[in-house]
Amino acid sequence: MPAKAKPVRVKRTRDSVKTKAAILVAGRAEFAERGFEGARVDAIAALAGANKRLLYHYFGNKEELYRAVLLDAYQEIRRGERALSLDQYGPVEAMDRLVRFTFRHFLANPWFPRLLNTENIENARFLKTMGDIQALHSPLVGQITTILDRGADAKVFRRDVDPVQLYISIAALGFFYVSNMATLSVIFARDLSAIDMVQEREAQAVQMVLDYLRTRRA
Repeated sequence: MPAKAKPVRVKRTRDSVKTKAAILVAGRAEFAERGFEGARVDAIAALAGANKRLLYHYFGNKEELYRAVLLDAYQEIRRGERALSLDQYGPVEAMDRLVRFTFRHFLANPWFPRLLNTENIENARFLKTMGDIQALHSPLVGQITTILDRGADAKVFRRDVDPVQLYISIAALGFFYVSNMATLSVIFARDLSAIDMVQEREAQAVQMVLDYLRTRRA
């Protein structure tokens, strides 16, 4: 009789890219919800559908995972800003688009303001150890500087604007609204998550930034 054929075993390979991405998404949710101290690696692994040993294999420990989550969060918003390709627009429209993107990014990712709040509670102690953070933000400052210079050359923007201070103001207009939406809704008896309120706030943010840029000091 012919020998019985052995079953063919298909070698299972881990999709490390997908697994690491799932762990990062789970990590951002856990850290944003519970802070660094309250977050649990077991919970992150379970939420990601990953083996805890894989989590440690890819990220080392809880502290390194948190740093990776924080870096990924900043990289995500910087990628979105680059994708705007603002150089193809006039200075006013370019600034309009940057303000709207920043506002909508916070709105679409409420975990991001919570994650940043966590790092501020930690007095930025993890961010201080991440040497590539400043390099990641330098192109953003350069991009804003270029828009401001083009606007000044076209005589539609003033020339005395600090690009870093301007971006802090742009971010604050979205960050504060999203991070305080629940409390402000109660205080003012308005549903700030309603589409009409969100649209009004976005339009006001754009107008405030453009009015500031167009206004010359006495």
